[in-house]
Amino acid sequence: MTIDLATFAKENGIKYFMISFTDLFGGQRAKLVPAQAIADMQEEGAGFAGFATYLDMTPAHPDMLAVPDATSVIQLPWKPEVAWVAANCVMEGVAVEQAPRNVLRKLIEQAASKGLHVKTGIEAEFFLLTPEGNEISDPFDTAAKPCYDQQAVMRRYDVVREICDYMLELGWGPYQNDHEDANGQFEMNWEFDDALRTADKHSFFKFMTKSVAEKHGFRATFMPKPIEGLTGNGCHAHISVWDAAGDAAKTNVFAGDGEGHTGEVGLAEQGKYFLGGIMKHASALAAVTNPTVNSYKRINAPRTLSGATWAPNSVTWTGNNRTHMVRVPAPGRFELRLADGATNPYLLQAVIIAAGLSGIRSKADPGPRRDIDMYTEGHTISDAPKLPLNLLDALREYEKDTELQAAMGNAFSSAFLKLKHDEWNSFTRHFSSWEKEHTLDI
Repeated sequence: MTIDLATFAKENGIKYFMISFTDLFGGQRAKLVPAQAIADMQEEGAGFAGFATYLDMTPAHPDMLAVPDATSVIQLPWKPEVAWVAANCVMEGVAVEQAPRNVLRKLIEQAASKGLHVKTGIEAEFFLLTPEGNEISDPFDTAAKPCYDQQAVMRRYDVVREICDYMLELGWGPYQNDHEDANGQFEMNWEFDDALRTADKHSFFKFMTKSVAEKHGFRATFMPKPIEGLTGNGCHAHISVWDAAGDAAKTNVFAGDGEGHTGEVGLAEQGKYFLGGIMKHASALAAVTNPTVNSYKRINAPRTLSGATWAPNSVTWTGNNRTHMVRVPAPGRFELRLADGATNPYLLQAVIIAAGLSGIRSKADPGPRRDIDMYTEGHTISDAPKLPLNLLDALREYEKDTELQAAMGNAFSSAFLKLKHDEWNSFTRHFSSWEKEHTLDI
């Protein structure tokens, strides 16, 4: 059913709409539109200069229009006179192929044409820091093993409770909140959903969490590794595939005894091949799931204060074992533990589908199941690829993986690689204090 945003405004007391899109770097861009003007905006879109955001455009490009997807509209629980709505980017009547939400929509359509409907849930981890961002907000949160610390989570109860209350109000089905493995770190979980809806919720969750944290005088960050020596922010994705979208879904096509070595963990043949695609493209996948220079301080980190990084560094899969890149915790789904908090909510879902469909097409073998503790025995495995050591290595892996590039769309891949290489070059031009400390007197 089509939602008329002007009517929605009248019925819900909305004064302004935030028409929002996400650029290639995960930046959330929006225009604040009065409710009186939303009817025209719903039809034509709000105008943006694409060059002013992280999209591969020039100042000479025509206006890029962000056309609201009214089905995504969310009334801000903490500011109910405002509604947020995700938008699809269009230029001169044609969808902007490099725009992340468009990349995801195209891949969802491809999967649906094969009778496959991807549903995902994500585990979004974040830190609550001081407003300056240079230390955790709770000076008493100092335990060596702070995970699930009930005193620490209750000291930030007002923030966690407010965010969870809002998710309950929005009908997301939040089911647990906890203090995570690092001092100052938290995780909040809500029910899985269709890939596009999960991406929209993920995008809104980041906006909501930052907004609520600011309201309480803190700064929320999803940065992969904001504090040296502590566990980083992951963004684990739980993946299953169904026979239909939304509430019409009845059968999990990943579930079953399957054939070969995935049967014992409850993955049917389709699930085995989808997993095979994730494993096949993992090194290139990292450019999207771990898209910043800082990302590689998390997945290639030394032992943290708590005793474990909880992040992978090799391309391996297992049953219910958290030390591998992929685990299968229950029949019919698996968890990709590679992505971090900097991943673009739309591109994360898109690259999962792209790699999975590739695996199904080629009947990709995920390789051997491994049940060792990768943190203590990983050095004994010699036949599993190591994940990229840095962003440049990841970009080079993505450049080599022409199949994944094509699956994500060549226009997107070209723009993404260009801007990410620019980012890497900007990083290499930066002179750090480490360089002077270690080289000044040589």
